[in-house]
Amino acid sequence: MTLSVFIDGGHGTTGLEIRDRLSERPEIALVTLDDEQRKDANARHDALNAADIAILCLPDDAARDAVAMVGDGRTKIIDASTAHRISPGWTYGFPEWEAGHKDAIAASHRVGNPGCYAQTFIALTHPLVWAGILPADTLVSVNATSGYSGGGRAMIEEFESGAAPTAFRNYALPLQHKHLPEMRQHSGLNHPPLFSPSVANLYRGMLVEIPLHLSQMRSGTAAGDIRAALTDHYADSRLISVRDESDSAVLEAVTIERCAGTDRMDVMIFANPDSGQVRLCAVLDNLGKGAAGAAVQNFNLMGGFDEYTGLRF
Repeated sequence: MTLSVFIDGGHGTTGLEIRDRLSERPEIALVTLDDEQRKDANARHDALNAADIAILCLPDDAARDAVAMVGDGRTKIIDASTAHRISPGWTYGFPEWEAGHKDAIAASHRVGNPGCYAQTFIALTHPLVWAGILPADTLVSVNATSGYSGGGRAMIEEFESGAAPTAFRNYALPLQHKHLPEMRQHSGLNHPPLFSPSVANLYRGMLVEIPLHLSQMRSGTAAGDIRAALTDHYADSRLISVRDESDSAVLEAVTIERCAGTDRMDVMIFANPDSGQVRLCAVLDNLGKGAAGAAVQNFNLMGGFDEYTGLRF
């Protein structure tokens, strides 16, 4: 079986990563446009509708336009923008979200690829909400740091030119980050988190941390219950691993770049039973499991291929 694939916006950071992963697979025929054709709405319309699967690596408004070009056509769409992650009729592209969700993605014609920060936050919280350990009304804070590639071309140029004024900075200080709606909806929490993102002077990688008190959780909850719930939830995943607290060599290496260059996500739980405090941590590559790797995983499911073909461990 050969599937035709059109990456709309394939010259951006995420698009190039996806193209690199798909270009050498003999079962895939890439539909390509030259520089002039990419600016031609008719050429894009034809390419979108000629493809079995289109992957949109575009700004939100352009992604909406591309979806409108396909309309009710046969082309399946994976949208890597923010535009459709909580839209009715679209399937959220986090295969490990819930039991049976991989089948939902495989059967879908419209999949919203998750945001890197959001997917990691949801990976830490949703299994706990699902298990009844973390009440849905809990007010949650999340701190996160990403490599600068997550900020797109302008930020990449700023850091790589040496013009960035610092090695680390917070952003989204008005508390209006575009990932907040999907963080709330797909975590199962009733309120969006207080989200504090930052960027570091390194190309790729991401570290997300959620500090909690055991008193915020179901009465009698211990750190072991949290770890067990997360371990059970991801038991069948080859990409998401809950690291054991006894593995000191693993736990001492909680760095932003821990999963860089892979499509893995490592989950860790740190706790102080005396203070009743817990730190939930997760690490991924913002361009891997956080973007291009997630798109390829969703593509494999939608295209009928092995879920993990072409992914990096």
